[in-house]
Amino acid sequence: MTIVYKRQIPVRHDVDVMVAGGGPAGIGAALAAARQGASVFLIDSQSCFGGMATAALVPSYFTLYSDGINLQAGGIASEIYQRLDARNGFGPGVDYRNPKDRWLPLRTEVLKCVFDEIVSEQKTLKFTFQTRLIDVETDGRRLTHAICAAKSGVFTVRARQFIDCTGDGDLAAWAGAAFEKGNGDGLLQPGTLCTAWTDIDWFKVQSSGLSAEAEIQRAITDGVFSVADPHLPGIHQTGRHTGTGNIGHTFGVDNTDEVSLTKALIHGRRITQEYQRFYREYLKGYEHMELVTTGALLGVRETRRVLGDYVLNLDDYQKRAVFVDEIGRYSYPIDVHPAQPTAENLAQFEYEYEQMRYQPGESYGIPLRSLIVRDLDNVLVAGRCVSCDRYIQGSIRVGTGCYITGQAAGVAAALAAQTRHELRAIDARQVQSRLVELGAYLPNV
Repeated sequence: MTIVYKRQIPVRHDVDVMVAGGGPAGIGAALAAARQGASVFLIDSQSCFGGMATAALVPSYFTLYSDGINLQAGGIASEIYQRLDARNGFGPGVDYRNPKDRWLPLRTEVLKCVFDEIVSEQKTLKFTFQTRLIDVETDGRRLTHAICAAKSGVFTVRARQFIDCTGDGDLAAWAGAAFEKGNGDGLLQPGTLCTAWTDIDWFKVQSSGLSAEAEIQRAITDGVFSVADPHLPGIHQTGRHTGTGNIGHTFGVDNTDEVSLTKALIHGRRITQEYQRFYREYLKGYEHMELVTTGALLGVRETRRVLGDYVLNLDDYQKRAVFVDEIGRYSYPIDVHPAQPTAENLAQFEYEYEQMRYQPGESYGIPLRSLIVRDLDNVLVAGRCVSCDRYIQGSIRVGTGCYITGQAAGVAAALAAQTRHELRAIDARQVQSRLVELGAYLPNV
């Protein structure tokens, strides 16, 4: 059964660029567009910016130096890391400027404040939290309005250019863009409901010599877990006695389906108790650990990959591809978590993650064409939903990759809006020049 529902909706914002989603990609896009002089409206459905790193409690950021040598995530990401470091926002002993420190544990509440501060400084950038994208209006190949819902009611945003930083590609997909999702069998990477813990004796943990990855096999044999999942990313130290856990998987979840997501959240909260038992009973230093909270969002690794003018792919990764229109270079390895909890799938994951890893200094290029939605004329994508195959999504989805693509999308959108040119008429060299001015790493330009 269906109904027809009609109403008049006010146009509350009329801007050059509208950005949907305030994770790293959305922050990068909104700030970059505003710093080009564009008027920008940014929405986020949560109560804070940061997405996976804040609301989902994903415990760490990847290094800015993803190739181990060069500042690949230069520009807005670098500025955020600098501000975060000045406020003691990383875990103990972390030097974000050291290329060898690949994973940087986060103090989430500090990061939230850094985002609030840096976004609020931009006078042409307006934003609201607790604001959901619920629909779109199109005219042929152009997206004309984004329809949003907030506490004050439903309203629309009219913009000349739109950037989809939702992670799931909602805005582009709802506007009619083609996309791919999952592997050949329709399976997606599992999610993780991340967790915050206290009363951990980190000195005892580090001096015990015990490996959580090794001990979990014994716990699986002992029947500790309701799902025999041998893959354990682990708990990152964030304070003297605190840590944030990327532990446990929610297999079969599809973040574009609220029924699937609901089941995954319930499952994630339930297995948290199993992991608490495991850490307390099988490892040293965790005997008195207590759960503080679980993430407000599920940690999601994979959903839609919106098809753009170019689909970045595994062959590009293996060739260390260079593009004439590249807007950044990146080096995070292929990181596609097993879709099912089997030893065979884990072995495949470990092979891809370790054997396909780059040597220091190597990287692949990210073309501007992978950010331009193939079926639309004024929509870009950034972050997890950019145009790529499943292997590349497993690499580019990590936070620093999202900053790189978001920053580039923001510059391109601002140029298109201000010149009244179509996205595909924008000179990639002009985008690259402005990215370099922001601090982007573009050695081939």
